[in-house]
Amino acid sequence: MDELDYASRIAMLQTLGVRLTEIGDRHATVEVVVADAHRNYYGGAHGGLIATLLDTVCFFPRPLIPAGLRLATSSLAVAYVRPARVGDRLVARSELRHLGRRMATLSAHVSDGEGRLVAHGTVTLVVLSEEAAGA
Repeated sequence: MDELDYASRIAMLQTLGVRLTEIGDRHATVEVVVADAHRNYYGGAHGGLIATLLDTVCFFPRPLIPAGLRLATSSLAVAYVRPARVGDRLVARSELRHLGRRMATLSAHVSDGEGRLVAHGTVTLVVLSEEAAGA
């Protein structure tokens, strides 16, 4: 399987139109174009979409899922900076800060198509096992 195809197997990401666009040694990126289906009550991008981007992008630096680790989110903290609107292309990027035997800590941010910060956060993942996912 191509390295960028990992996320295409996740039904939630298919539903939301989120694409994994880059896997690096200590980072990853995902993208989505905000659509009507992503709108909140006020017409902007729903905060849940942005939180999903932050959470999701943290699983994909090369030492994590691509290396065969099974992981689960144990904490997610999100700070929303500015609203995103329908039509905006959102790019989320994670940075692996620490990887131990039991926990991984990452920081992440979401920017709009003009490079303006939309949200940032931290994610802690628990390492469940080193067996390949789906095995």
